[in-house]
Amino acid sequence: MNILVVDDESIIREGIQRTLAHHFPEHRVYLAAKADEAAWLLRTESIDLVLTDVRMPGMTGLKLMELSRSRHPHVHWVVISAYSEFSYAREAVRLGARDYLLKPIGKEALIEMIEYLGAEIEKSNLRNREAQLLRQNVRLLREGALARLMTGLDLGGLAAKELLEDYPFFYLVMVQMEQARAGHLEHFIVENILTELLESFGHGIVASTSLNDQVGLVTFDFPNQLPVLLTELKSQLRRCLKVPFQIRASEELDNFAQIPEQVQLLAQTTMGSSDEPHYEHSNNQAIELALKYIKAHYYEELTLETVSSVVFLNPVYFSQLFKQKTGHGFKDYMTHLRMEEAKRLLRSSSLKISDIADRVGYQDMRHFSQVFRRKLNMTPSEYRQQMGASGKDDYNRLSWS
Repeated sequence: MNILVVDDESIIREGIQRTLAHHFPEHRVYLAAKADEAAWLLRTESIDLVLTDVRMPGMTGLKLMELSRSRHPHVHWVVISAYSEFSYAREAVRLGARDYLLKPIGKEALIEMIEYLGAEIEKSNLRNREAQLLRQNVRLLREGALARLMTGLDLGGLAAKELLEDYPFFYLVMVQMEQARAGHLEHFIVENILTELLESFGHGIVASTSLNDQVGLVTFDFPNQLPVLLTELKSQLRRCLKVPFQIRASEELDNFAQIPEQVQLLAQTTMGSSDEPHYEHSNNQAIELALKYIKAHYYEELTLETVSSVVFLNPVYFSQLFKQKTGHGFKDYMTHLRMEEAKRLLRSSSLKISDIADRVGYQDMRHFSQVFRRKLNMTPSEYRQQMGASGKDDYNRLSWS
């Protein structure tokens, strides 16, 4: 968690900093003597919690809070006030402050408040991650529903209307590759390009009935976008695919029951084809794609078998090829990538070590710490403290430049 302390009295700022550093070394603390310094830090750093004095020269803490709420809605606020200024504290709570501290600030009260708010912020971050996971699962359900609709299969209890309610009117776009030459790598390329384009033109789903055919269902944000989409799709596929392909599209549809018939028509009707020369993809391309996939999914439970299946290579052959092309075994490469990201997060964030472990693909924090120590000869906490001191010096130099 990143905490910003705003107070024009250095003894209070530094006292809070010492207490937090002693009891919460996993948190990063920023200091500001004035509201304008605080506003700059709010813009440039990922602040989770602000402890601000009520009365300061120039701009009060209440005004800083009022002006910052809309731009930084996720930030939690706590006000610091003397007993005689208690009415200010009440006003701050009305504005949305989570708590207040009375001067002189007691260590126990400060520690208790940070523990409570830290747990609350952690829960909020967890809810955000769960919401993201839910969106991913809904996308997978929608892709599965489209795949079944394309082949005329029953949805098995899934409600098409609810799953696809964002698509009252839609088009179908089919990409069909030459059957004898298409493979898993080509399938992966088409899926990614088509998905990105559908999302950039509106919102859509991509599903397939075979290794050679993929169909996108898209609803556009603006009218008359289908020709533009098809032109861009053809252009990108020509650059990336090394096998012949054809692109076909339906007219505007408004009924999911039309999908099976339309997919059959698209599969039978040629609307245009690529006329550029094509070449077989090389092993270098397979490993290049595998590396891109690993870098995009390193935080998941990736295995050699998973990645080899993405590029449609035998796992044993993929392992040999991977080491030949990169100079590293698959497991060593994954560990190195995860440790580099863990180091970056330890240096630049105040996330708990357990959260960092999870973000780089280790669900067991103890295992993460063991791997980290084996690779760097220090624990994650020791690395953070060492880098934190360096980072603080860098910050101070920048502040005075």
